Amino acid sequence: MKKSNSWQLNFVFVLIVLFAVAIISRLFFLQILEHKHFQAQALGQQVGFSNITGARGQIFSIVSQDTRGKEGIGDTKSLAVNKDSWAILISVENIKDKQVFAQKLSEVVRLTELEITEILNKEKSYAIIKENLTSEELSKVKNLGLEGLNWQNNLRRIYPQGEFLGQAIGFLGGEGSGQYGLEGYYDDILKGKDGIKEERSGLEIIFSSEKEISLNGSDLYLTIDYNIQFQAESLLKKAKENLDIEAGQIIVLKPSSGRVLAVADFPCFNPNYYYEQSNLEIFQSGAVQKLFEPGSIMKPFTMASAINEGKISPESVYTDTGSVTLSTKTIRNFNNKIYGEQTMTQVLENSINTGAVYAQQQIGNKTFFKYVEKFGFTQKTGIDIQGEVYSRNENLKNGPDINFATAAFGQGVEATPMQIVRAFSAIANGGFLPKPYVVEKIVNGADKLQTLPENSNSVISAETAAKITSMLVSVMENGFDKLGKIPGYYLAGKTGTAQVPLKNKKGYDENKTIQSFMGFGPAYNPEFLILIKLDNPKVSASSLSALPVFKELAQYIINYWKIPPDYDITE
Repeated sequence: MKKSNSWQLNFVFVLIVLFAVAIISRLFFLQILEHKHFQAQALGQQVGFSNITGARGQIFSIVSQDTRGKEGIGDTKSLAVNKDSWAILISVENIKDKQVFAQKLSEVVRLTELEITEILNKEKSYAIIKENLTSEELSKVKNLGLEGLNWQNNLRRIYPQGEFLGQAIGFLGGEGSGQYGLEGYYDDILKGKDGIKEERSGLEIIFSSEKEISLNGSDLYLTIDYNIQFQAESLLKKAKENLDIEAGQIIVLKPSSGRVLAVADFPCFNPNYYYEQSNLEIFQSGAVQKLFEPGSIMKPFTMASAINEGKISPESVYTDTGSVTLSTKTIRNFNNKIYGEQTMTQVLENSINTGAVYAQQQIGNKTFFKYVEKFGFTQKTGIDIQGEVYSRNENLKNGPDINFATAAFGQGVEATPMQIVRAFSAIANGGFLPKPYVVEKIVNGADKLQTLPENSNSVISAETAAKITSMLVSVMENGFDKLGKIPGYYLAGKTGTAQVPLKNKKGYDENKTIQSFMGFGPAYNPEFLILIKLDNPKVSASSLSALPVFKELAQYIINYWKIPPDYDITE
């Protein structure tokens, strides 16, 4: 009896051992030999993949009150952002009762039962039933719990400030590409990248140590000061009301660095509704995409060239007879005035055309054209706005003397407003050309690319720049432009009233002028430089149009930045 029991116990023990060995062997096979296979299979259940495109980068301006436009300082305003825009999709074959489906859906979307039913009967498998829903509207749709409903998010580009800075920003076109302005220039940087997104679940969410790579485009932070830009745009609209201008531009820039603080255009447009515009020319930034003949704001460059060559000084004297004849053509002063004996400073104060011709003749045509090139009037400024144009001014290379004579006072020579601003900066900052720029930094997550100012070699000496500055201060204190004087501050500037070439480039329109003012302040330690350009205002001279606009904007900036005065007006 005992022997029989012992045998049974041994048999059970052997079975247990064999079973244990089988389990251990299986575990060894699963966990060791086939570990990678089953790990991948489990991962496949916890991790899904989908094709996605990152969001487009956003655009911001600064608000730099009391910081005087210093780099990287100030609050921000959103200029271009992305907003959720949901589309409702239907899978017709999964809808059991079309009538009930249409009735319930019509309660939360702006479609009638009939409209929804028609879509359901028209489509056999798949259709978009509604687009441009907000997140709140989508939430109501989801709460219906209807089978056959799906949704997808198509981010919309929104410009929260409307027409503010419209030409400089540009817009996102229907094909998803940036058009004009910053949207066009920085399109590759702004646009999101295509990629595959891992959608993790289960323990993979907890234990995954992989860092998700952002596919989003980079954000742009601009040098544009929101308040100065707003003031500039308001002044252009005011000029339309008071002076009936056809168009106009205002540019504000830090002459020491090239930071663009404002670049305003009139007329403007709203990028949110760009598709409503029938005249595509309105999308162009007049500051960088349209040439004009600058008129008398060219005279300071002529004087700077001759002074820098040592041929004249601010005190040099010549006798004005009211006209200069070259070959068969005669140049006269505005209103045919005759000034007699004048210094070069008085030439600028009284804006004497013949005096500018005299200064140009002292250095000759070849040297004069060399300075036209040095001041940047034959090249792009390099500003980061799409579509910048420029003129080579080739009529001056081998042209007759009359071409150089008229160019000396700003006729027969072309430039964009931004070229004028860049060139005038050399007078304000001691002699070098800064590269104007609108984007201060590019940010993508923790990565940041800061724009560093770029300056050319000196185009005129610091001594020449100082002399021209003093001459331009005298213009504001004693000359035609003294109406632009702001008590307590020394400002440097010059008006310009230019004729407008006919479209066939032969002669000028007798009924149109471009009136401008170019100035900076405080003159001996410049914080800002301003160009006012008004197309065909209904007054006779820029001292009545552009100059008052400059004064109002300069006063605003002085107050806004709390710039201390140069002298006490009570003394």
